[in-house]
Amino acid sequence: MKKYKHFETNAIRTQIATTHEKEHASPMYLTSSFVFDDAEEMRATFAEEIDRNTYSRFTNPNTTEFIDKMCALEGAEAGYATATGMAAVFSTFATLLNAGDHLLSCRSIFGSSHSVITKFLPKYKIESTYLDLDNTDSWQDKVQENSKVLFLETPTNPGIELIDLEFAGAFAKKNNLILIVDNCFATPYLQQPIEYGADLVIHSATKYLDGQGRVMGGMIVGRADLIKEIYTFSRSTGPALSPFNAWVLSKSLETLAIRMEKHGENALKLAEWLEANEQVEWVRYPFLPSHPQHEIAKKQMRSGGGMVCFGIKGGVERGRQFLNSIEMCSLTANLGDTRTIVTHPASTTHARLTDEERAATGIAPNLIRISAGLEHIEDIIADLEQAFGRSSD
Repeated sequence: MKKYKHFETNAIRTQIATTHEKEHASPMYLTSSFVFDDAEEMRATFAEEIDRNTYSRFTNPNTTEFIDKMCALEGAEAGYATATGMAAVFSTFATLLNAGDHLLSCRSIFGSSHSVITKFLPKYKIESTYLDLDNTDSWQDKVQENSKVLFLETPTNPGIELIDLEFAGAFAKKNNLILIVDNCFATPYLQQPIEYGADLVIHSATKYLDGQGRVMGGMIVGRADLIKEIYTFSRSTGPALSPFNAWVLSKSLETLAIRMEKHGENALKLAEWLEANEQVEWVRYPFLPSHPQHEIAKKQMRSGGGMVCFGIKGGVERGRQFLNSIEMCSLTANLGDTRTIVTHPASTTHARLTDEERAATGIAPNLIRISAGLEHIEDIIADLEQAFGRSSD
């Protein structure tokens, strides 16, 4: 597969070979299986002497195109597509970690990832330790003889904290750890963790990679040897992405660059407006100078992305009233949509965490998370402004 110089061209021109119909856009291969010419071809294929499609739980032309594009955009050797982002997370952990192994993770992570690490991995006798983002000097003391994987999110969900990927890459290499980075918030357009030493990069394709809230999907890209292990595990356990969703996601990538530019433009304007709002206690956005890791953001990100979070004055009850006053923006647990989304993580995406766990991951009771969409910024601000006014009555 030819790789081009620029991100946008790779996102648009990376395609599977055309058929005899000479179609311009890739067709959908909505089939569960593929036929063979004879018994010998079938035998050789299952013996892995021949590389070809056999069954869509293993490979499919549509998932292949989606994987090839993501590898080109992330600078990865290989990849595997899954049905959801969490299927990507769990399949990676289940493949690489064995009973008796130890996982290191940043404390601020998506709620479902936290549940996998704390509630399910212990069933398989896999230990874990959380690392504090604001005290990287303490990381070395957390490494154990059986430590195998370092799992990070940057920016984190939902607190929008950042990790210095250059530091993380060097730390993982020094301690012989497999570095896995969840790059969901940034997308490969804003940062490429592999450039800094990440061994694997994970995405919930449901979010910005799709960008319109239509389908679910996940992606794992990185070192070919690790991807081969993940593929072998997943081929038998079955978390494969459907061909239809793969087709949608591959087409979505064609507009990822231009969408992320607009998401970032709207999010920055929104963050600046919120920072000047007297009804807001604090605002966190990577490209605001007030962000604690602003210099890290400028070093490793093209822009600040589309996610903003802030603390509304008045606590939890004011937060509920604020959400109930929203008119145009959407109230949903998703993100990365063309439509602006407002959520209250403490009562939704991270509701299963205890109060102590939420506090430890920086999720304040009054934290409001906004996924800035592609509407006109004046309309987004107008909706939030009227919600501030109505919720203060």
